[in-house]
Formats: sequence, C-alpha cells, structure tokens
Amino acid sequence: MPQSASVRTQTAAPTAPTAADLLDFVRRTAADTELIASLPLDPEGRTWLRLDGPGGSEAWLISWPPGTGTGWHDHAESVGAFATASGELKENALAVRLPASGWKTLELNDGVDRERRLGPGDGRAFGRHHVHEVLNESADTHAVSVHAYYPPLPLIRRFSRSGAVLRLEQVERPEDWQ
Repeated sequence: MPQSASVRTQTAAPTAPTAADLLDFVRRTAADTELIASLPLDPEGRTWLRLDGPGGSEAWLISWPPGTGTGWHDHAESVGAFATASGELKENALAVRLPASGWKTLELNDGVDRERRLGPGDGRAFGRHHVHEVLNESADTHAVSVHAYYPPLPLIRRFSRSGAVLRLEQVERPEDWQ
C-alpha cells in the first residue's frame, strides 16, 4: 500500500510595493487620459481624488492651479513616487537624509539642493525621509499629477526654509487631514 504524503502549502505574504513599483503605477495612471480629465480643476486651490494604489499603497490624483505648491515637507517612513500627467511641475529637493526626530532647526551644507522639472509623462521615485517641495510655476496653466506612497502616509513633516536653515514647523497625521 502506498504511503500518503502530507503536502503543506504556504501562501506567500504579499510583498510591499517598492519605489520602482510605485513609479510604474504613477506613470501608467498619469497616461490614463480619461481619469485625468475626470478631476475637477479649481482656479484657486488644489483638488484631489484618492486612488487605489498597488499593494495597499496610498495614491492620489492631484490638480495644481497656476502658482501653487506644497511647501517644504517629507513623507516620513514612506517611499513614494509621482508623475506629471499634464502641465509642468518643478520639484526642489534636498540631497540629504534628515534625522527622523529630535531636532527643530538644521543648518544645511552647500550643494544639497536639487531641482527637477517634470513635464507630461515624467516621474520620479524617492525614498524615506525625502525632503522636497513641488510647485506649479506656470502663470496660466493647471498641472495634474499622480502620487503614491507606501506604507500609507503615517505623517507629514512640514518645514520652512530660509537660506541654509531648515526649520521643522509642523507634524501632520492622517487624522488631521479628515
């Protein structure tokens, strides 16, 4: 009589999306012209639509009226990506890893500033504690972009900047955005 074998199957835990996965998602989503056209544009302020991101990520479709921006901020422990669907966005970023906590004011070294311009279809991914600001510098054209973060944003730290001095101004948590 043959012996029966016990077979144990394991279900692999879902893998967290990487920054590259998020970049692929935001680029594909930014190319969805029907979705982009569905976002209402407000002449005064940004509008947004929550999207289903890959692997449990948090994703947003965001409009940027002329002359608007985010101010300096980071996304804490989340990795992320964004892509421009229409118009042009400028990203100013710092090529420095900031301490996760325990500071209010930092003096930045020379050479840490980075600038990118992202037109339709352009995107970029970033790691944890990436400090940047995103701007629509156009005087007359809306921009629209897609953003994704994993894990979903635990908090956003907002900063002010005066020359080489970066100052922590506020820590926002998801309950603050409701």
